[in-house]
Amino acid sequence: MKQYDFDEVIDRKGTDCVKADRLEADFGAAGLTPLWVADMDFRSPDFIVDAIRKRCAHEVFGYTFASDAYYDCIINWVKQRYGWDTEREWISYIPGIVKGIAFVIDCFTRPGDKVIIQPPVYHPFRIVPESMGRRVLYNPLKLVNGAYAMDFEQLEAVIDDGCKLLILCNPHNPGGIVWPKDTLIRLAGICAKRRILVVSDEIHAEMVYPGYRHYPFPSLLGADFPCITFMAPSKTFNIAGIVASYAVIPHAATRRQFFSFLKARELNDGSIFAYQATMAAYTHGNEWRRQMLAYVIGNVDFVADFTGRRLPQIKVYRPQASFLIWLDCKGLHVTQPELVSLFLKAGLALNDGAMFGPGGEGYMRLNAGCPRCVTEQALNALKTTLDEK
Repeated sequence: MKQYDFDEVIDRKGTDCVKADRLEADFGAAGLTPLWVADMDFRSPDFIVDAIRKRCAHEVFGYTFASDAYYDCIINWVKQRYGWDTEREWISYIPGIVKGIAFVIDCFTRPGDKVIIQPPVYHPFRIVPESMGRRVLYNPLKLVNGAYAMDFEQLEAVIDDGCKLLILCNPHNPGGIVWPKDTLIRLAGICAKRRILVVSDEIHAEMVYPGYRHYPFPSLLGADFPCITFMAPSKTFNIAGIVASYAVIPHAATRRQFFSFLKARELNDGSIFAYQATMAAYTHGNEWRRQMLAYVIGNVDFVADFTGRRLPQIKVYRPQASFLIWLDCKGLHVTQPELVSLFLKAGLALNDGAMFGPGGEGYMRLNAGCPRCVTEQALNALKTTLDEK
């Protein structure tokens, strides 16, 4: 069995990498340790690189299409991972999940309609609908015994006839929550009663930790429930730049409307490399995924142990999925701008918790998808800075 090296430090500077090459533009300094953008610093898997190299060797890159093998690998992967039986006609390529959310908004809502989100949550959920002239309605998560939960009472109280869409983060980013089955079923019941379409972003689903189970939203509801699910190998196999997302829609009427929207604009056509990368990931990726996830969990354990022993002012919300860690920094007793400045003074670029909306103040999001030595150096730098505060 091949052992993959996740300790390797790879310099990403000079590759037009958002995470490394936009530090000065976004943070005002180029020499920061980048722990922000949600991709990993690990080498992309060899079997994906080999598949792309093999296709490149042909040296003709004409028009392409999604083959039977492409659909079959998704169907088999989803069945293997989640026990969910899907059908080929339910699946379509989409050119990115954030773009897919914009397409759903364009297809199913009109300017002035309301879109519900559950902050603190991935910031494009707010930015995209607002930029398209929709009104964003907040259904904030609540803390129950130190853990996030959906606030169904508040949701039912604020819904009105203007609400057309709810964007679900499943698993949740930045909270790292793998939503329980009963939570998702209750949410579905409320949305069905009020005729609200649910679009579920499930890009982190393949990185659910042992002991937890991911439930694709439509898998709990049957084909009669109108909802749209977006998935991708992008996060798991570190190929976000290849853009290999796809939609799964069991509900026939919703599927016809959305897939017709995509087809009319040729948005359902992927690139040669998107198809090749997806097939390689879903055919050969089980062992790499297992080893990568074990390493990431080790990084999470390291961060939790370090903060617990040496930075007790910072509380770690242990994620149940993904490589993103939500840090509760309220124990530092500083304002949000001061909090961001402290991390910058330590030479660290993290995501400002306030960008995730209400409930994000006092928090920072740390990306642990990197070699452990980078994580260790970052935390030591933060410790030094806070000791000097």
